[in-house]
Amino acid sequence: MSAPTAPADPTTGVLSGEAATARATLRSGVRFSPELAQGIWITLVFAVIATAGRVIVPIAVQQAVDRGINGPGGPDGGFVALMAGVTAFGVILTGIASALMTARLFRAAETGLATLRIKAFRHVHDLPVLTQNTERRGALVSRVTSDVDQVSQFLVFGGVIAIVSLGQIALATVVMVVYSWQLTLVVWLAFLPLFLSLRYFQRRLSAAYATVRRQVGALLSAVSEPVVGAAVVRSYAVEARTQARIDEAVDRHLTASSRAQGLTAFSFSLGGISAGLANAGVIVIGVLLGVDGEITAGTVLAFAFLVTLFVGPVQLGTQVLTDAQNAFAGWRRVIGILDTPADVADPGEEGTALPDRPLDIEFDRVCFAYPGGRPVLQDIDLQVAPRTQVAVVGETGSGKTTLAKLLTRLMDPSDGAVRLGGVDLRFVPFSSLRQRVVLVPQEGFLFDASLRENLAYGRLHADDATMLDAVDSLGLSDWLATLPFGLDTRVGQRGESLSAGERQLVALVRAQLADPDILVLDEATSAVDPQLEMRISAALDRLTSGRTSVTIAHRMTTAERADVVVVVDRGRIVQQGPHHRLLDEGGVYGRLWSSWIAQHAHDA
Repeated sequence: MSAPTAPADPTTGVLSGEAATARATLRSGVRFSPELAQGIWITLVFAVIATAGRVIVPIAVQQAVDRGINGPGGPDGGFVALMAGVTAFGVILTGIASALMTARLFRAAETGLATLRIKAFRHVHDLPVLTQNTERRGALVSRVTSDVDQVSQFLVFGGVIAIVSLGQIALATVVMVVYSWQLTLVVWLAFLPLFLSLRYFQRRLSAAYATVRRQVGALLSAVSEPVVGAAVVRSYAVEARTQARIDEAVDRHLTASSRAQGLTAFSFSLGGISAGLANAGVIVIGVLLGVDGEITAGTVLAFAFLVTLFVGPVQLGTQVLTDAQNAFAGWRRVIGILDTPADVADPGEEGTALPDRPLDIEFDRVCFAYPGGRPVLQDIDLQVAPRTQVAVVGETGSGKTTLAKLLTRLMDPSDGAVRLGGVDLRFVPFSSLRQRVVLVPQEGFLFDASLRENLAYGRLHADDATMLDAVDSLGLSDWLATLPFGLDTRVGQRGESLSAGERQLVALVRAQLADPDILVLDEATSAVDPQLEMRISAALDRLTSGRTSVTIAHRMTTAERADVVVVVDRGRIVQQGPHHRLLDEGGVYGRLWSSWIAQHAHDA
C-alpha cells in the first residue's frame, strides 16, 4: 500500500486540515479504488451527448414557432414536422446516452467500491492492537458497510446528476445568452444569492454529516453489543439499562440527522425561491421585450424551456450537495482507516522466511509499552531451545500475555528484538510465520458454521479423513462421537452451542491440523468441569509433544510439568528454570506455588 498523503485521526476517521476537502478526498478515494477513474473520459463523452440532447428540444421549439408557424410565408407544416422529428431524435439520443453513462458509472462505482471494501476490511486486521481495542467494533463495521454504501449511492446517482446538471447549466447559459443576454442576466441574478451561499452550506453540511456518520457507527455498536451479549443481559436483568443505552444512541443519531436535514431543507428552500424569482423575472421581462419587438414569441417559449433546464439542475444540485457531504463524510472515515498505519507490517516477499529446521526462541533485551503508557515489559532476555516446553507464570497484569503477543507478532516490541531461528520477527513474512507459529487463545473464537468449517481454519481444504485423524491423535474421538451430527454439527454464533471446554477442544484440534513448530497457548480451564479439564490436559500433552510450546500458565500444575518455568513480575523476568529448582529458591515462584496449594486445599 502506498504511503498516506495526509494524516488521519483513527478515532474519527476524518482527514485533517486541507486534506479534508472534497478534492483531496476524491484523490485519495481514486488512489485506493483506481477502477473509479478507468474509462472516465468515455463516460464523460456520453454525458456531453446526453446534455446536448436536452438542449436540442428548446432550440427545435423556437425554430418550429418562429420559422414553421410564424414564418414570413405563413405556416410551414413540413418544417414543423421536421422540427418535431429533431425533437424526437434529441429525446431518444438523450435517453440512450444517459443509459450508457449511468451503466458505466454504476459499473465503475461498484467495482471501485468493492475494492475499497476489501482493502478496508483487510486493513482492519492490520491495524495496531491498541487501535482495534479502542475502536468500537460496530464503528469499524459501519465504515466497511454503511459508509461505503453512502459513497456508492452518491457516485452512482449523485454522480450522474452532478455531471449532467453541470453540463445542462453550462449549455443552457450559452444558448440563453445567444437568445437574450437580458433574460440570461435576470436568471443569474435570481440565483446569485444561492450560488454565493453554497460555500457556507458546504462547510456546514460537511461537518453535520461527519457527525451523522460517526453516530451511525456508535448506534451499530450500541445495538450489536447487547445482541451478542444477550445471555449476560438476561442473566443480570439489565434489560432496562441496556435499552437506555440504545435509546441514548438512537437519540444522538436522531439529533445529528435532524440537524443535518434541517440544513438540507433550508438550502433546498433557497433553491426553490431562486427558481420562482427566475421564472417570474423571465416572464415579466420577456413580455416587455416582446412588446418592444426585441424578442420573438418562439424565443420566449424556447427561453421558458431553457430556464427549466437551468432551474432543474440547480434545485437538484442542492440535494446533490447534501448527498455529497454525507458520502464524502463516510468516504473520509473509510480512508481514515486505510491511512492509519499498520504498526505490524507484513514484509511480504521481501522478507526472510524462517529456516527449515527446529526453531529456537530468543527475546533480546525486549521492552514494550503502549503509546503514552508505562512500560509493560522491560529488558526481557530469554532463550528457549527447540522442542522445549515452557510455562510462563506470574500475577495478573505482570506481562505474561504481552510476551505471547510479541512471540506471535500481534505486536512489535518498543525496543529490542524477538527472534525465531535467529531471524528477527519483523523481517519474517506472515505467510512463513503463521505456518510455523500458532496461538491458541484462552477462548478459541468459533464462527456460526459447522464444526467441519471451523476446524478448517487450522488447515484450509483439509478433508474429513485428515480432520478425523487430528481428532483421534488428541484422543478426542469419543468426544466427537457425542456430538449429534459429528463434523456437521452446527456450533452456533461464537460457538454458543458448545460448552466453554468444548470450544477449547475445537481450538486444540485446529492447532493440531495446523501442525506448527511452535505452539503458544493461553491456558484456560478454570471454567470447565474436572472431567473435561482432564480431557483438555491430556489433549494438550499430546498436542505439545515433540513441539516447542510456550504456555501462559494459570494452573501451577502446568508449570510443574514444564521443562522450563519463566516467572514474570512487574514486567520483568525474575526467575527461570525447572519447577523443582525454583521451588527450592522460593522467591516469587515460591509464593505463587504456596498460594496455589493453599487455595486448592481450601477448595477441597
